[in-house]
Amino acid sequence: MTHPAYEPPRAQAPADPLAVALGNATLLGIGYLLLRRWRWAAVAVIGTVVLVDLTAKTAEIWCEILLLLWWTAGIAHGWFLARRGPERAVRRGQRAGTLTLALAVVLTAALLRIDAYGIENRVTEAREGGDCGAAVAAQGEVGWGHRLAGGPVVEPGDAVVEACRRLDGAAATLALAARRGSTEDLGRGFGTLAGVLLEPGNEQTVGTVLDTFLDALPTDDSCDTAALTAWLRDRGPSHDVLDRSAGTAAHTEPAALVGCGDHLMTEDAWRQARTHYQRLLDTYPDDAREGEARDGVREATLAIELNHVRGLVEDAYDARSGYCAEPAKYGGAPPYRKGSGRALFLGDEEYTDQLPASWRTGDPAKAALVVCAGEAENGAAVQTCPYENKKSEYLPHQVTFYKVKVPLKIYELRTGKRLDPHSVQIGGGSCPSILRYTSYGTYDLGPGDQFVSTSKSGVRNAFGPAVGR
Repeated sequence: MTHPAYEPPRAQAPADPLAVALGNATLLGIGYLLLRRWRWAAVAVIGTVVLVDLTAKTAEIWCEILLLLWWTAGIAHGWFLARRGPERAVRRGQRAGTLTLALAVVLTAALLRIDAYGIENRVTEAREGGDCGAAVAAQGEVGWGHRLAGGPVVEPGDAVVEACRRLDGAAATLALAARRGSTEDLGRGFGTLAGVLLEPGNEQTVGTVLDTFLDALPTDDSCDTAALTAWLRDRGPSHDVLDRSAGTAAHTEPAALVGCGDHLMTEDAWRQARTHYQRLLDTYPDDAREGEARDGVREATLAIELNHVRGLVEDAYDARSGYCAEPAKYGGAPPYRKGSGRALFLGDEEYTDQLPASWRTGDPAKAALVVCAGEAENGAAVQTCPYENKKSEYLPHQVTFYKVKVPLKIYELRTGKRLDPHSVQIGGGSCPSILRYTSYGTYDLGPGDQFVSTSKSGVRNAFGPAVGR
């Protein structure tokens, strides 16, 4: 019977504990490879990859501590495994190789971390100087290695970049507000700035964006500037860098209010113009433009009054409508003085049309008086005369002649107050030899009461005292 040859087990090569420890210091399990502990080497590599990835992603100190403990545990474990072996030896080649690799890993990590601190310092300096562009550029130097070796160091820079991104959006919104004069955009921009200020350390970068916007004031449109500065003035103090806007508003708003008021006057937007002038008087009573604002208020008020009067005059179709029903004042009207000034005649024009042209005007801006004339009615009886009509079965006809009484409403346009008299009576001829009239129906009842026959001079003499002529 033949038996297989017996082969004794190979003797394990003597291990160098220092070389093994240095090999594991590379975090790549090289020490385990020197010991031919393949499973331990795989565990070392997998553990290192997981912890390094976790450190890079989370940028938390506890992850770095855990990675340091893993590194220390690997070194210690390799050392103890090597010392437990049956034989130990000094292998200078292994020591040199593993030392080189370990130093390369440690020095690379150290240099990357030092560089990470440098990057972070530049980011911080740029942010403290209010320069978002420089801060973003510095943070852009951060690479994968920096995040592996110094994740917690460079991670705050990411927050700076995000804050700067938001500030870029706020700057664009504020620029749009300045171009459009939009207080809605202005509110959104300031809301973003206030939100960024909630994160400590952003005062200077927020201040830079704010100053860029404030430097754009005043805008080319004074009304836009007035709207923006009014919003800034009314926003109220927030006790932070944003309160600087109040000073710019106080410096810029007065000129904008006057400029906008002047522009609105040219657009016939008199009420809005007066509002702007009055806002300056109410808010900045000691401003050098106070006189301009007062003049503006007066001119706008007069324009509003004149426009109102014109509308009432246009609506007056008789003595009981339009201006005649709702008299109003126009402070810019010529003062009423006897012997001068012209009147605006409304209502029944049968007799007022006979007045001299120098007494009349169709322009409310030039009138001192507004005269509303009603329909003529019988005034004082002048004379009664008999008339015969052979064809009439009622004889004789007694006809009474009356002065022409014209009811009047006379208003001083400058004040809107009613003046006397309330009527005038026009005299004239009576009892003509022949009285012509038109009969109606079967029965001829005669001509009835009659007005005296008037003349232009008679009309002028009646109206003259009433209108100051």
